[in-house]
Amino acid sequence: MTVPLGVYVHWPYCARICPYCDFNVFKAKGRDAEAAALARAIVADLEAQRALTGPRELVSVFFGGGTPSLMDPAWTAEILEAAQRLWTPAADLEVSLEANPTDAEAGRFAALAEAGVNRLSLGLQALDDAALRFLGRNHDAAEGRRAAEAAARAFPRLSLDLIYALPGQTADAWSEELRAAIALGAEHLSPYQLTIEQGTAFDRAVRRGTFTPPDEDLAADLYETTQATLEAQGFQAYEVSNHARGEAARSRHNLVYWKGWDYVGAGPGAHGRLTLGGVREATTAADRPADYIRRVAERGTGFADREALSPMAAAEERVLLGLRIAEGVPFAELAALGLGPAHPRVRRLVELGLVADDPFRLRATPAGRQVLDRLTAELAAG
Repeated sequence: MTVPLGVYVHWPYCARICPYCDFNVFKAKGRDAEAAALARAIVADLEAQRALTGPRELVSVFFGGGTPSLMDPAWTAEILEAAQRLWTPAADLEVSLEANPTDAEAGRFAALAEAGVNRLSLGLQALDDAALRFLGRNHDAAEGRRAAEAAARAFPRLSLDLIYALPGQTADAWSEELRAAIALGAEHLSPYQLTIEQGTAFDRAVRRGTFTPPDEDLAADLYETTQATLEAQGFQAYEVSNHARGEAARSRHNLVYWKGWDYVGAGPGAHGRLTLGGVREATTAADRPADYIRRVAERGTGFADREALSPMAAAEERVLLGLRIAEGVPFAELAALGLGPAHPRVRRLVELGLVADDPFRLRATPAGRQVLDRLTAELAAG
């Protein structure tokens, strides 16, 4: 049996850069020739990485960014065809693509579905015009609704991203917004608490005093509102920020990350994790599109860095990512950290109600998932 594999493709171009974003992104304007060269480089990179991985079962392909819905759908089809040619696609291969809900991008949905995308992750972010202006989005609420409805018609599966803990937001208003998003046809919701990432426009605004993020108590109240509202609507919180209506609606690609499976990363700044010769390796591609294209031409892959992870580093990563999902991590995968059901740190966290009393798996409780940063830091301390 081959080891399951995911493929992540990073398309770095955006029509505008959102003030909360700290991803590897570049303005799309004036980059048409570069974008065409990048699409070709991504195919070549995948071919070079196939020589590293050998035959694998391909369970997911994820086009992220940036804004991959700005990509020519023909390029999407070419990259997807390459991935399926290089590795053996699973019968139920998941092909996801991130999109923004502008009318222009919604006009591409049919072509993207024709290219092979079967799951759209739509960056709705809010259903309120004032909130969308605050978030620096280039669509309004009416556009967002139209795009979600068009996506529900075009793709078998639809996921919506939303941001909460916005200035002035109340729990009642947030609960109503969640229900409105569900009514648009989504079977998967990813509600993310607004975080202020260093170096972003929002970070500078907070330091200037232009706005103040909600305090911890209100943020916790909004988190609990998220859980209660979505659970009442039949959505399971299978991960800290991801809720699905049934197991089939879960994001397979994200589960590749959270379960510690291998995935190829292609495109500027893309990260990958590959198990080669029994060693877990972390790969990182060159950030700038021109640098990435050049590296692929000269070296085969776009890697700027390739690091063999020590058993302890690999186990720490399993804690960091695996505790995000409800099923947690098997203790057998944490041997390098010495963690087991009888470990003093585990026992203390069980007594505090933050970790489940489970002899086989390390699992965060609902209370533990609210303080996950603290929990993972303590458990990965060695």
